[in-house]
Amino acid sequence: MTTTSTPPSATEPTGAGDERRTFASINPATGDVVGVHPVHDEDDVRAAVARARASAGWWADLGFAGRREVLTQWRGVLTRRLAQLGDVVHQETGKPHGDAQLECTLTIDHLAWAGSHAEKVLGRKRVSPGLLLANQAASVEYLPLGVVGVIGPWNYPVFTPMGSIGYALAAGNTVVFKPSELTPGVAHWLADSLREVVPDHDLLQVVTGFGDTGAALCRAGVDKVAFTGSTATGKRVMAACAETLTPVIVEAGGKDALLVDEDADLDAAADAAAWGAFANAGQTCAGVERIYVHERVQDRFVELLAERARTVHAGVDVDAKIGPMTMPGQLEIVRRHVDDALSRGGRAVVGGAEAVGDRFVQPMVLVDVPEDSAAVTEETFGPTVTVRKVRDMDEAVELTNAGKYGLGSAIFTAKSGEDLARRLRTGMTSINSVISFAGVPSLPFGGVGDSGFGRIHGPDGLREFTYAKSVTRTRFKAPINLTTFERTPEQETTVATLLLALHGRASQLPKLPRRPLETIRGRRRN
Repeated sequence: MTTTSTPPSATEPTGAGDERRTFASINPATGDVVGVHPVHDEDDVRAAVARARASAGWWADLGFAGRREVLTQWRGVLTRRLAQLGDVVHQETGKPHGDAQLECTLTIDHLAWAGSHAEKVLGRKRVSPGLLLANQAASVEYLPLGVVGVIGPWNYPVFTPMGSIGYALAAGNTVVFKPSELTPGVAHWLADSLREVVPDHDLLQVVTGFGDTGAALCRAGVDKVAFTGSTATGKRVMAACAETLTPVIVEAGGKDALLVDEDADLDAAADAAAWGAFANAGQTCAGVERIYVHERVQDRFVELLAERARTVHAGVDVDAKIGPMTMPGQLEIVRRHVDDALSRGGRAVVGGAEAVGDRFVQPMVLVDVPEDSAAVTEETFGPTVTVRKVRDMDEAVELTNAGKYGLGSAIFTAKSGEDLARRLRTGMTSINSVISFAGVPSLPFGGVGDSGFGRIHGPDGLREFTYAKSVTRTRFKAPINLTTFERTPEQETTVATLLLALHGRASQLPKLPRRPLETIRGRRRN
């Protein structure tokens, strides 16, 4: 997922004798200026982290119930102003209002889950101390890290960063958020709405700018960084964080595959494939970019997918179902992938090279594309999809797992979905749907390979923003004290005998079966 861009910049006075660089966020569908924002430098970022640090103790001490109440009030603000937030998303990304509203709706549901489940997941729990330390009471709880830095993307400027922000806040951390330079207005809207609920504490702050601002956040003393973006940028974030051993979560996009078995509901599969490939103009990290179809149903599936693709068009009119390419530079990547696919024998069943315009890309369905082409191996991040015929699902699994990415995947089948899902080297799989896993708050979201590591959402997402605190307490004097220099040889013998009774039998190796003498002689002759 790409997050780098260069919107127009300007200079805006910020005080007597002081000038600060600014940049404009642009409506990608029209080219109109949506807003002007400052380019925050290293000092600005460190100051924001210091303010967050000053509020972190208050927020942590508020406890689960207090934080849940604040997040509930914030959720109410987001819900009542859903249309307003959706319009800001629409202005800065160009996506249709309906898609913007869907993104915000899912975000609110996740925020509700995080606030209501944080205590159950993170609260103090008693654990067994075991027989050898039976005199101890043992417990574990998950405590907030302090200040979390979030670096967010532009394609889902509410849903994706809030998967870190909402869960980090629920876990008891304060947050400094660096949004994409393409969607700073959305970030400010979110922070301002939370400040209405808690005006006297810096729970969520926004720093804006380009790559240097993000790098400054990595080096500003935050306790963890949650990053979403391209694999290349993720590596740079990791390098910056490594300087101070700051842990990171990296969600770095994907090249998700959809598998269609011979027993699949082809109408449902084609409908889901179209939405997974073309929704948000294909600018979805867990969207469908390649499809592997059983040879017995491939022709019919392509026919059904093509029918649906022809009903979708990108534009600004009321009938347009997808918007523009939010980041102008992505147009050249889409064009390169399509040109490479077509020049190497691929065919465009729908669309073609002419489908890539100056702002918009119309849906494309490509077949007969070589597996080593850029359109199959690299993240396209546009409304294009490749379809390949396979002899069976074993081949489909093999081809899916051959890629370097491993974010999400989808399977359409009547019987073998669970088995196929386990065999796919991806962090998430939807069976007979696409991207459903992202909308389930209790499920972790994240990938493997070049798609990154760490998880947001669900219990795993809450724990990502904490550290485990283990505590033991002596309840009574132990019959045998193992941690003293006064330990006697007799006590050591007693412990060894006890250990043998507890674990020795399980460690005995099984006897090997005796082989017939003829078998042994035969092997010697060979």
